[in-house]
Amino acid sequence: MAIIIDGKNLAKNIRQDLKLEADKLKERGIIPHLAVIMVGDNDASKVYVRNKSRACEEIGIEFKEYILPSTTKQKELLELINNLNNDRKVNGILLQSPIPKPLKIQEAFNSISPEKDVDGFNPQNVGNLCIGQDGFIPCTPLGIVIMLEKYNIKIDGEKVAIIGRSNIVGKPMAQCMLSKNATVTICHSRTKELKKELKDADIIISAAGKRNMVTADMVKDGVVIIDVGMNRNDEGKLCGDVDFENVKEKASYITPVPGGVGPMTIAMLMSNVIKAAKKQNK
Repeated sequence: MAIIIDGKNLAKNIRQDLKLEADKLKERGIIPHLAVIMVGDNDASKVYVRNKSRACEEIGIEFKEYILPSTTKQKELLELINNLNNDRKVNGILLQSPIPKPLKIQEAFNSISPEKDVDGFNPQNVGNLCIGQDGFIPCTPLGIVIMLEKYNIKIDGEKVAIIGRSNIVGKPMAQCMLSKNATVTICHSRTKELKKELKDADIIISAAGKRNMVTADMVKDGVVIIDVGMNRNDEGKLCGDVDFENVKEKASYITPVPGGVGPMTIAMLMSNVIKAAKKQNK
């Protein structure tokens, strides 16, 4: 029976530490400030932004939301980002995804100043992660690394299988694991014999967005399971990519959905904002 990794409690402890850091900055007259841009009327995005706003309020980070209509042109989006880049009060800029088509999200990410790119999606921060230089690491992969370390789960020398190759989770997750000396396999929709790849893994990180993609017969005894998936079951309840009830019988550690990776992602965003405020104020 697996030990359940409590991301909710871990994130709570991290937020408490971040509040102390924010208080110290305020003693120096520095108020960390996060600007969040949301384009369109996506219900899921509204929930995510609300959660980020609450975390900012708890820690003492000033939060300002910029809501743009779905008819917004690319030029208008880039102009707003440029204004925020030049606003010295703003320490971090986050563009909530998805954004409506035909807007080009990567062009928008590219235009966010690397020093304010608290999501870690600007090419400069992507490159820094690849070559081991300091920068902003995307929040979900960073949260997973912290989670593994807090539970004293060995990464060095372990075989890690990552399901998903997105720029948000899969690719930066692979770089994070490589930096910790893991042997990494990235699996995706074109991977042949997925079961064979997973069966050999010591740690499986699933970010496929497909319910019950990872089943008990696909994993070995003692595996560590990190479930990044956010899906809905037939009853409409949140669930991950992993058949939790059956896989937990074989795993040594497993994250639940909800209450696993999600809270850590928001905690790492807050951490990146505090880091940005420190760096920008020397």
